[in-house]
Amino acid sequence: MIQRIKPGKRFCQAVVVNGVVTTAGVTGSGADTTAQTRDILATIEGLLAEAGTSKAKLISANIWLRDIAHFAQMNDVWDQWVDADNLPVRATVEARLAAPELLVEIQVTALV
Repeated sequence: MIQRIKPGKRFCQAVVVNGVVTTAGVTGSGADTTAQTRDILATIEGLLAEAGTSKAKLISANIWLRDIAHFAQMNDVWDQWVDADNLPVRATVEARLAAPELLVEIQVTALV
């Protein structure tokens, strides 16, 4: 069985299958990398809860930054949010995002 969470016109915000939840790339609002990262992680936390899991069960995270110079700003927020006893594997890269106002995009996978 596949559970599709918050389906939209082109994709779902998350999909649960075989005890694993994967989110779409999540973007946020805010004027800077710090604000957008906070908004994104709050959204991800909500999606994980809706799937019946939490950040303690993260297994991977992919992070895209418009400007890698903002790596420390994103990490400041990430480090406060992530469960330090249950760290996922993670990749962070600089990338051109879908709109100029988007500074960060994060996608995660977790066990349910």
